[in-house]
Amino acid sequence: MQKIIYFAKVMLKIHSRDRQAIFFSVFFPLVFMFVISFASGNDPDPIELGIVNNANNALATEFIAALEGSQLFIVTLADESVLRDELAAGEKSVVLILPDDFRDNGTPVDLTALIDAAQVRQVAVVLPVLEQALVTVERNMRNIAPLFSLNIEDVQSRTQSYLDFVVPGLLAFSIMNIGVAGSGFNIVEYRRKGILKRLFVTPIEPRDFISGLVLARLTICLVQISGLILAAIFLFKVIFVGNIASLYVFIVFGTVIFLSIGFCLGSLAKSQQAIMAIGNLVTFPQMILSGIFFPIESLPELVQPVANFLPLSFISNGLREIAINGATLADLLPDILGMIIWAIIAMVLAIKLFVWKEVAA
Repeated sequence: MQKIIYFAKVMLKIHSRDRQAIFFSVFFPLVFMFVISFASGNDPDPIELGIVNNANNALATEFIAALEGSQLFIVTLADESVLRDELAAGEKSVVLILPDDFRDNGTPVDLTALIDAAQVRQVAVVLPVLEQALVTVERNMRNIAPLFSLNIEDVQSRTQSYLDFVVPGLLAFSIMNIGVAGSGFNIVEYRRKGILKRLFVTPIEPRDFISGLVLARLTICLVQISGLILAAIFLFKVIFVGNIASLYVFIVFGTVIFLSIGFCLGSLAKSQQAIMAIGNLVTFPQMILSGIFFPIESLPELVQPVANFLPLSFISNGLREIAINGATLADLLPDILGMIIWAIIAMVLAIKLFVWKEVAA
């Protein structure tokens, strides 16, 4: 244990001097937080609504005035040909045509809405907003009281934004990147420079070398992740509902897992180019499938069992449940068990595949 601690101190000094790597390992998550915070902080743009008034009566005038008074729309009155051209050019989101028989005579009147169906935003966002606005306008004009009203009580007394959802995933993503890059790339570089060959003639055992490097990188990772957590709380006002100390259980496990995986990759790769390619094969699928940017439940059902078993999935799910839902470690025993299994597998493979001088076959 004394040799492991001593070696960890030496490696910690070496890694702490690589300030450029430390900076860029936290640069992406911070930039991503800033972009999401900026985007989610803005109100949605009003919908560009064109109206063709073929009725030209008092009811149509009142109807158009009601839509113009809504903050959801920017209303433009024009001929149908003009508005069709603007719709095709993307200058209008939707065009509403009021027919000649637009009157309150007791029978429903068909309104025509022109959209570009190829534009997903118009179909998925604009039309539901327009339909709801038309219902509201009709009720107000005819003095019809709604059947019911919905009173929403926030039992958690907090709001949750997409940034609150994605930050735990970004922490897990950073743990993976720091871990894989911090061990795999270093192993290849040490072998290329002959550092491992010199260590081979010392009394250091592979398990001492790996343990010492893991301990050093774990310390650096904890400092970097702690910085990201502080930035999320104080700069971006992200709310962590659960116990912060519980987060570090998953952070420590995640760091050990991905440092060990990085050792495995570094032992298999022959060059920096190879470790980059192999590393991407390991990290990129997990970035997509492990619920970093969207829930795993939104994936195809055929993929979900595989996604749920990925090491990053256990880490990101645990971090998110603690941060958003205030889960305790007892609530997350399946995720903790999954991390323990992955940590054992990764560390055993890291020690078995590690060689001092040559790349493992």
